[in-house]
Amino acid sequence: MNRNLLWRGLVVVVVVSACAFSAFPLADSINLGLDLRGGIHLLLEVLTDDALRAEAQKDIDSLIQELAEKGVEGTSGITETPTRFRLSGLPPDQDGLLPTIIEENVPYWTWRRTGEDVIFERRPDEVNTIREQAIDQALQTIRNRVDEFGVAEPVIQRQGLGSNRLVVQLPGVDDPERVKNLIKNTAFLEFRLAVYPESGGAAFDRQEILNRYGGTLPENLEIAAEDQRDENGNVLGQVYYALERRPVITGRDLKTARAGLGQFQEPVVNFSLTHEGAQIFEDWTGANIGRPLAIVLDGKVQSAPIIEGRISDSGIIRGSFTQQEVEDLATVLRSGALPAGINYLQQQAVGPSLGQDSIDQGTRAFLFGIVLVILAMLVVYKASGINAMVALALNFVLVFGVLAYFGAALTLPGIAGLILTIGMAVDANVLVFERIREELHNGRTVKAAVVSGFGKAWSSILDANLTTLIAAIFLINFGTGAIRGFAVTLTVGILASVFTAVFNSRLLFDLLLSRSGRVERLSI
Repeated sequence: MNRNLLWRGLVVVVVVSACAFSAFPLADSINLGLDLRGGIHLLLEVLTDDALRAEAQKDIDSLIQELAEKGVEGTSGITETPTRFRLSGLPPDQDGLLPTIIEENVPYWTWRRTGEDVIFERRPDEVNTIREQAIDQALQTIRNRVDEFGVAEPVIQRQGLGSNRLVVQLPGVDDPERVKNLIKNTAFLEFRLAVYPESGGAAFDRQEILNRYGGTLPENLEIAAEDQRDENGNVLGQVYYALERRPVITGRDLKTARAGLGQFQEPVVNFSLTHEGAQIFEDWTGANIGRPLAIVLDGKVQSAPIIEGRISDSGIIRGSFTQQEVEDLATVLRSGALPAGINYLQQQAVGPSLGQDSIDQGTRAFLFGIVLVILAMLVVYKASGINAMVALALNFVLVFGVLAYFGAALTLPGIAGLILTIGMAVDANVLVFERIREELHNGRTVKAAVVSGFGKAWSSILDANLTTLIAAIFLINFGTGAIRGFAVTLTVGILASVFTAVFNSRLLFDLLLSRSGRVERLSI
């Protein structure tokens, strides 16, 4: 055996061995997709108007603060639509301050005076930017939460370019309601000063708080409720607090959060703060010892403990939580708050029995296709068909090995891609074998016919597989869910087919021709 055959043989052995090691046992190495394993399919809508309103409120606060620093007190703002707000209390003779303040702080708003008020409109290009950012951030946040939940091979992506809808497929999930709550939970965390009751405790109704302030709550305050629960977690009623609107710190200042147990073995969330957040929190708590600090989650008070000392970079979130609730809350806090609300448009559950039916039907189609191809190759190409069968077997080892190595999920359309790969795998052999036949009919020797057959068929093989590969790449980039699963399997199959048909098949022919003595006949 010459050196050329030796190194080519070693390459084949190394590649096939590596893929076999990666792929087997198949039951453990290949992840099954939603349609095969069962799970849930969700279609979500990101309410991007929420993100626009939140940005508008942030800009309102910034304008009011800047005006106050320039000596203009008593201004207030209200959001009328997601892209427009009204500023009240600004005297007309102070309008000259606005251009500079807007340019330095909120340059993406246009404004006009309407009577006693000033109307602000957000620029259209900025509206589109905020919507896109909200969708991208929601996609990343949901992906982080699902990863924390431990779902294997989830599908989380936009439903087409420019859409505000997200497709979420979670194989193997047996508690869809918990996952839905985990995904949808905004989990906007705030630490805010409770100004009434001043010495701790809570009011039993809203009117008690309103009476304390003469029937009208100051603009810098708002009323928030806390659920009162029994030992089984059932809501018995609510109590109320008057809180400062401006938070001390928010969930954005958290560095990490994890589930734990409190002093009395109750479920709690332990958190730590970023360096900047810790500095703010330490200074603030040091200046407000003895006053109640409300921990507010999604607008609802979870607890309002009295500040007993200076708090720096860590703390505890207590509430009427179960162990599962604190684990989910810690997960949500670690992944960050959603930038906008989520609306569920569609939910579809796929049971394991339906998934097993899909596996059985796909397997039958797969085996039926292989048997027909084997029979066709042996009948048409005789002993040379065995060469094609060896290449086909190695092809599947390579495909499953690559899928297992990259952790790709096998779906029902993926099985369809495998079945198509059967045809693609022998297609290159058909082109080569027909070329060899022609050369033999023209009086070439077996060795010359084999060399010429592989050489002349190469351009056709490359053309056929390259065009299919380009189409598959487009499906991967622009397709969703099932389409992408088909395209991934097809892409791997095409690359494996080219390797086995051209490299492995040629090696087998060359091994045959390298035997001592001249080969006079070829069974083809």
